[in-house]
Order: sequence, then C-alpha cells, then structure tokens
Amino acid sequence: MRKLHRHRSIRPLPHPNPIISTTLPPSYPTKHQINGHLDNDENLISTITNIVHGNQSWSVSFNNTISSNLKQQHVEKVLLRTLDDPRLALRFFNFLGLHRNFNHSTTSFCILIHALVQSNLLWPASSLIQTLLLRTSSPEIVFKYYYDTYVNYKFSRTIGFDLLINAYVQGRRVLDSFSIVNSMKNRNLMPEIRTVSDVFNGLIRIRRFDLVLKFFDEMTEIGIRGNAYIHTAIIRCLCELKNFDRANALIQWLESNNHELNIVMCNVFIHGLCKSQKMEEAMELKQALPIKGLKADVVTYCSLIMGFCRLRQFKTARTLISEMVDMGFVPSEAVVSGAVEGLRRNGDAISAYNLIQDLDSIKALPNLFVYNALINSLCKEGNVDEANILFKNMDTNGLTPNDITYSIIIDSFCKRGQLEDARLFLDKMNDSGIKASVYPYNSLINGYCKSGKPRIAETLLKEMVFQDVNPTVVTYTCLIDGYCKHQDVHKALRLYHEMTGKRIFPNTYTFTSLISGFFNANMGTEASAFFLEMMERNVIPNERTYNVMIEGHCQEGNMVKAFDLFDQMVEKGLKPDTYTFRSLITGLCSINKVSEAKEFVNNLNRQNHKLNEMCYSALLQGFCQAGRLDDAISASSEMIEKGIDMDIVCYSMLINGSVKEGDDVKLIHFLKEMHDKGMKPDNVLYTILIDAFGKRRDVEKAIGYWDIMISEKCNPNVVTYTVIINCLCKLGFIEKAEVLFKEMLVNSIFPNHVTYGCFLDCLTNEGHMEKALHLHNIMLKGSLANTITYNILIRGFCKLGRIQEGVKILDEMFDNGILPDHVSYSTIIYEYCRNGDVHEAIKLWDLMIDSGLKPDTLAYSFIIHGCCVAGELTKAVDFRDEMVKRGLKLNRSLELL
Repeated sequence: MRKLHRHRSIRPLPHPNPIISTTLPPSYPTKHQINGHLDNDENLISTITNIVHGNQSWSVSFNNTISSNLKQQHVEKVLLRTLDDPRLALRFFNFLGLHRNFNHSTTSFCILIHALVQSNLLWPASSLIQTLLLRTSSPEIVFKYYYDTYVNYKFSRTIGFDLLINAYVQGRRVLDSFSIVNSMKNRNLMPEIRTVSDVFNGLIRIRRFDLVLKFFDEMTEIGIRGNAYIHTAIIRCLCELKNFDRANALIQWLESNNHELNIVMCNVFIHGLCKSQKMEEAMELKQALPIKGLKADVVTYCSLIMGFCRLRQFKTARTLISEMVDMGFVPSEAVVSGAVEGLRRNGDAISAYNLIQDLDSIKALPNLFVYNALINSLCKEGNVDEANILFKNMDTNGLTPNDITYSIIIDSFCKRGQLEDARLFLDKMNDSGIKASVYPYNSLINGYCKSGKPRIAETLLKEMVFQDVNPTVVTYTCLIDGYCKHQDVHKALRLYHEMTGKRIFPNTYTFTSLISGFFNANMGTEASAFFLEMMERNVIPNERTYNVMIEGHCQEGNMVKAFDLFDQMVEKGLKPDTYTFRSLITGLCSINKVSEAKEFVNNLNRQNHKLNEMCYSALLQGFCQAGRLDDAISASSEMIEKGIDMDIVCYSMLINGSVKEGDDVKLIHFLKEMHDKGMKPDNVLYTILIDAFGKRRDVEKAIGYWDIMISEKCNPNVVTYTVIINCLCKLGFIEKAEVLFKEMLVNSIFPNHVTYGCFLDCLTNEGHMEKALHLHNIMLKGSLANTITYNILIRGFCKLGRIQEGVKILDEMFDNGILPDHVSYSTIIYEYCRNGDVHEAIKLWDLMIDSGLKPDTLAYSFIIHGCCVAGELTKAVDFRDEMVKRGLKLNRSLELL
C-alpha cells in the first residue's frame, strides 16, 4: 500500500456528539441490576486495561474467569483506553484473536484501524482492513461502522478511508470502492484525489465509464479541483465512448484555466482517435503538441503508427517510424510487429523485410510469431535469399528460432526440391535441442514423394516414429500418393492398412490418391471398391475425387458409369469444372463417339458452363483422330467466337490432323496463323510433325522439321530424339540414327527404354539377334529393360524360327523380375501353332492363364487357328466358347466354327 498524502481539497464536517457504541442490544433490567451490571463491566474493563499495560504475561493473567466473561463491548472499551499506544492495542487485539480465539466486533476493527492511521502506522492498518473485508462482504455495513467510529471517537485523520478504498480496488472490488467514495461524498468527506483516480481507473477497466463521468461532473459542481491523473482518466473514458468533441473541449478548458496538461493526456486522446480511425485529427493533435509546450514521445508515435497500420496506410506508418528513429526513439516490439505484419498481409513482404533491415541497427524487432510469418511469406514468394538472411540474423538479434521457424525453412527447401538442404536443417534442428514436430517430417515426406522417391520418404516415417513423433493422416496420405504416382499401388495399399490399423482415419485426399493410383494401374475394379469404402466410412468425396473417378472410367471406355458419376456429382451440389468436362469429352472421342462429344459440348454451352481451351483441344483431337478435319476447324472457329483463345495445343491438334490427311496447304495455313499471332511451335508440336511425317515415310520432311526446330533454338527433349531416331531406324537410316543417339548423350539427354527399343526393334527386324541381345544387356544394367523390350527379342527369335531361344528369353524375364504379358506368351504360342506343335502351344497357354493373364482376341485367334490346323477341333470349340464367356468379340471365321 503506497503512503498517501494528507493534502485535502475539502475538510470533514465538525464531529457531532459521540454515539456510544454497543454491540449487544440493551435489555430492560431494574435500576439496581443496571448499577450492579455497570460496576461489574467497569471492574472487568479496568482489570483488563491494567493487564494490557502491565508487565505480567498475558497468557497467565487472562485466566478462565476473565476469558469466559469477556465480551466484544469490553474489548472496544479497552481499545479506546489504549489509543495512546496503538501498537500495544494491536498486540492485545491479535493476542485475543490468536490465543483466545476471540471474535472481534466490526467496531473493534474500526477503532484500531483509525488509531493506527492516527499514529501513521499505515501498513498494519492496511493489513487489518484486509482482514475486516474478508469477514464483512457488504461495503455499506463496513462504511457505517467505519464512519461512526471515526465520528463518535473524534479521530481526525481521514487517510483511513483512502486505505479502505484502495483495499477494495486492489481486491478487484471496484464497484464496492466506488460505493465507499459515494458514501463519503454524501457525508461531505472526500478521499484524496489520487485515490479517486485509482477508483476511476478501476471503473474504466470494467468499462463503467458512466459512473466515472457522473462522479467527475459532481466533483466539478462542488468545486473540487481534479489533477492530471483524474483528467487523464476522464479523457480515456470519453475516448472509449467516442465522445471526442468533449475530450477535445476538456483539453482546451485545461489549457485556458491553467490546469496541468501533460503528454500522457494527449497520448491518451491520440490513442483514442487512432482506435477510431480518426487519423487526420490524431495527426493534427500531434502537430499541435509544440504549441502546447509538449513534445511527442515514443507512445505518441507508437499510437499513430499502429493507427495507420490498421488503415493499411503503410507508407505513412513507415515515414513515422523513420521520424521517431531519427528523434532517438526505439519503436516498441508491438509497433514493429504491427507494421511488419501489416506490410506482409498487404502482400508486400519485401517492404516488411526492408523495414526489419532498417531497424536492425537499433535492435527493434517484431515478435517471433511475426518474424516467422514473414520468413514464411518470403519463402512462398520466392524471396529465399531474404528469408535466409532473416534466419541467419536471428541469433545475433536475440531471437531464438523455434520449431515453427525450422518447419518453415524446411518446407521451403522441400517445395523448391532442395531435399538434402531440408534434411540438413532437420538435423540442425535436432542438434539445437528443438524437438521436431510432425510438420517438418510431413514436408520432407511430401517432398521426396513428389520427386519420385517414396522409399526414402518411408524411411523418414520410420525415423519420426523412432523419435516419438506421431504420424498423421497427412503423413500417410503423402506416402500413399507418392507410391501411387510411382505405379506401386501394392505398397500404397500396405501403408493404407498400416494407417487404419493405427486408428488414423483416412480422409478425402487419402481415398482420392488411392482411387487415382488404382485407375492409373488399370485396376478400375479396385479403384471403384475404394470409392464405395469411402462412402461407407462417411468420408465425403470432393470435386477432385469425382474428377478422378470420371476420368478413370473414361479411360476404360465406360462412359455410362462416367456420366452416372457426373450426374451424381451435380446432385450432391458439387460443381463440375473444365477438368470434368475435358475427361468426358476425351472419353467419348476415345470410343469413336465424336458426334456425341460435340453434342455434349453444345449442351454445356447452352447451360452457360465455362469451357476452356483444354476442353476444345480434346474435341479437336477427337475430330482429327476420326479424320474429320473440317469439323475440327469448325469447332475451332466456334471456340474463337466464344472468346476462347486457341493455344499451341489446339493448333497442334489441327496441324496433326492436317498432316494425317496429307493436307499440306492447311498445315502451312495453321503454321502461318500461329506465326501471325506471335506463337512459336514448341518441342511438342515439332515432335508431332516429325512423328507424323515419319509415319508417312516422308523422311525428307521429317528431317526438315528437325532442322527448323534446331535453327529456332527449340531444344528437343528425349521424346523428340526418340521419335526422329525411330523414324530413321524404320526407314533404314540406322547410321544417322546412331549419330543422333550420340548427340543426345553429348547434350546430357539420357535415352529411355523407348529410345533403346527403336534400335532393338531395328536390329531384330534385320535378324541381328546377337547385337540385339548385347544392346538389351546394356539396357538391363541401366534398368531400362521392360516387358516390351523383352517382347521385341521374343518376336525377333520367333521370326527367325528360333522358338527355344524365345522360350529361354521368357524364362529370363522371370529371373530378372520382369513379368511377361499376354503378348509375350501369344508370340511364342503363334510360332508353335505355325509350326504345328499345338501341344506345346496349349501348355504355354495354360501357363499364361495360371499366371493370371487375360488373353486378348488375337491370342485366342492364334490358339484356335492352331488347333484347327492340327485337327483338334474339340479344343478349338472349347477355346471359342471360353472366348465368348470372357466377353470377347468373335471375328467372322470364328463365328463359323
């Protein structure tokens, strides 16, 4: 409790006649009984007074007789007779309470408190008040006893009332403190102005501005002069009530009446104006400070800067920051945080970074939360160098990176494909004693999966489990998606079961990744099963889920199911997009229903759906593949009419269609139209042209477009090289093909299995099987061999009648972990049948079926024809019937069987 001053603005009223305080109500005894009773009380009070002032031990002197007859009014009288020594009175008071468990009256508390105050013993008086308030809840009752004691026993110091008020304020009983102040005023007493100020500030904290202003007006009416604290509180109230006119009038009144006007009052007013976005008035007051003999301080500037930041006027806020720094002020952490965060949220992370750099010399920094957010924004915007500088400067600036800081940096590295740097930061994080959360692990796992390295990502899953970091649905979904994109749906499925076994429930993204993976692996049945499981688990599919399902069924040619899903999607309130439409258009075209695809596009246009160039490019491709170039050109004109720009893909479709139809005039027309629009063919279009002319066996034009491509500095990729090499190999220009192959290696473009397959196909067609085997062994070492390359070798040996070597190649496939397909078996079966060895053919057929492979129509044709030639008609019929059961279409010769 701070020591209060005695200076007062109003004196207490003269004391009225003393009122005798008695705790117990009077009875109605006889006169003799009254006299006897009073004599006994007086004797007891005198005895106790002597004991208190004596030297004997109180514990011995207060025998059972005295203690049993002691009443509250006796203690009150003793205290009144000990007012000359309040310390002694306090010892006596405490002795009875502690050693005799005596229940003191409220009057006794009040007598002792006033006595202590009278002797300036304010600390013990305050302590006693705290005890009194614990036992008496009503401020009205407390005040009645307090005031009656003060008046009746003619105490002269009123600071005891200030102590009482402050006890209520400190006990967070502000309304009770205000009740005491009001009660005092009603009895022409007033606490010290500083005490009133404390009450006012307490009332402001609980937003009782009405009580503050009402009492202030009453103070003014009776001529009580407030001080700077009171006036500051009133200005704060008026600002909270947005009564800025009255606040301004008060400041002007204070100036004109020679009252103290300080910078604190003006800062409160400026802060209020800024909170209400009245920045013009706030700046006017700031500019007027010198006229009032005041100087703006750090609080002035901080309020103004925060105000301008709230209005997103960051240029002005930045100017004020520079101004305050020039004046030697250091912006607070809150101000720097507000300005930096405001600039960042406004999309100007670089300006926020520059502000931090400018304030670096005075070590004014934002808080760690804002600092981390800025690093994150810089990383997302590609300003990685600036983000790294902020991170490196953290230690020197007294900021310690936390797990969020490291997570942001690691995530940034992962998104840029710098996975090794991200891994180093994770190790650095662990070395710093900061326990990594699941987020940096998820970033790394997602990064490795997106870069085609799901196995490395899975080692991180094991590491995080070892580090007691629990994986989440995001962790597993990233891994599942990674394996699905890596064409390894079996590992994805294993992770799914591991995830659900740990009671980590899959979400929409998990199921969507699995569905997409199984469709890409040509396992549509399994994909559909997951879609059903998704529904059973009450996991709601989103637009992407339906798009994946629709695209998958379109790729399988099951357009009925695709359109059923499309209708279901619309019924559920999901909005199909251009991705949905493109899949359906492509699907219809793939089953030769281009006219239906065009009708679908027309319906979409009638329903005002927004189509884009991807939708129309799918339609153009469909028309061109069906040999309907004129319809494709008509569709492109419709596309332009609807304000959809032809892109390079659309032109590629039309150019490819023109080449296929041999219409070089239209080809030149479209190339010129592209040129006129400022569009240059890319390597995809050049690849289409080279491939198309290669298939037309027009090597001159194929080479010609290759040369144009090189002269235009359009760099060919592995696909372009493979197409030109394939063209040259098929047309017998093997040496030229080898030159281009070497050129690929020089340009660091690595051949793939298709590139090698071109040479392999050429060698086997020409009967150079030893060279073909040598080349295939090189492919095996480079992990480029696959089922197709093995099929080329099998075909080569069978073509030369070397069936056993073909069978040996089939066995070698298993040894190298490459599974044969129905083509591998059918090629050898055909050769066995051609040579009349139908029994070996049937044995190989049974082996194919046992391997779980499904023969196609051509394979059935081979085995049935072989059986017929060998006179095995019953077996031929059996194979035909089996073919029908599998839903394969019979050709004419088989229908006659």
